[in-house]
Amino acid sequence: MRAVAILMVLSSHCLWIYPESNSFIAQLLKLFGFLGVEIFFVLSGFLIGKILLQSYLKEDFYFSHVRNFLKRRWFRTLPNYFLILLINILIAAIIGYKIESLWKYFFFVQNFDRAMPAFFPESWSLSVEEWAYVVLPLLLVLAGFFAKPKNKSRFFVILLVLLIMVSLLAKIICYQNTLLTNLDIWNVSLKAVVIYRLDAIFYGVLASWMYCRYPNFWKKNKSIFLVIGILCFLFIAFGIGKIGFTPEGQNRFLYVAYLPIVSISISLFLPFLSGWKSERSMLKSPVVFISLISYSIYLLHYSVILQLMKYFIPVEEYSMLQKHVFTFTYLLLTIILSYALYVWYEKPMMDLREKSKK
Repeated sequence: MRAVAILMVLSSHCLWIYPESNSFIAQLLKLFGFLGVEIFFVLSGFLIGKILLQSYLKEDFYFSHVRNFLKRRWFRTLPNYFLILLINILIAAIIGYKIESLWKYFFFVQNFDRAMPAFFPESWSLSVEEWAYVVLPLLLVLAGFFAKPKNKSRFFVILLVLLIMVSLLAKIICYQNTLLTNLDIWNVSLKAVVIYRLDAIFYGVLASWMYCRYPNFWKKNKSIFLVIGILCFLFIAFGIGKIGFTPEGQNRFLYVAYLPIVSISISLFLPFLSGWKSERSMLKSPVVFISLISYSIYLLHYSVILQLMKYFIPVEEYSMLQKHVFTFTYLLLTIILSYALYVWYEKPMMDLREKSKK
């Protein structure tokens, strides 16, 4: 899932090289970019959810547990993020780009409750993830001061559902306070704003709760869930446009229901894919390779590599064949530099995490 997600995001940004097009391929790649990030959200929630739930059920849950959880997550995410943030700042200084509200990027609040500035645009999703990592475990601790539940598993899922409902309510309020809307406004004012998107992570956590508490049901129905998930994706990709919405109804669906449906659809793939433990085909090695360097790819590919290439190379004047060569070079550079970043920086930082644990 991680490898597929990053390849979807990477392929969608190749559209920036070519002229604007309404062709089927172009529209599909735009959808890929959107879905790739959504897959990352749900998958991230699924992985951290298992860690949090097991820790929460095992013993009393205190701030020390939150600290240890965040320490492990931050060893994984923050070193790469801050390094690439500094590189982006350096690039902006070189090309003379003025950065708005730079300090916010150091605290992941650049898109906390409003549209973020144009600088380092892919960082919006990292803010969503970082805040989700903080909110859920802290609320588990704080809730424990007021309630000592006998059934901690039930308490965990009730809190989770309440957080999802709060996020849904926030979307409704956003819709009611948006007078004029289109996809561009929706994209920056809701889809990429932290307070409206935390539920994308929490749906993955909810799936992990079901995985841990009802493993037989999870495994027994994995094929059914997979089929439903595929049908939901087909509906998202091709069916929504066939519904005869009024403009008001379409906006209401887009703001309130669309993103939760996407998250639920992705979650339906998890029962099947979480049981896929091994693979003997030739695809195994490249899939593992891409998944390992996926975080480095995400941080480097757009703002750093593609932005610099387009700044120094007049790709707009190129023939179509030259643009194809440019695209191939861009993808190759992305893979090489992401692998270098993973080997020489990201992995050593994660190794430090394991040493600190000992």
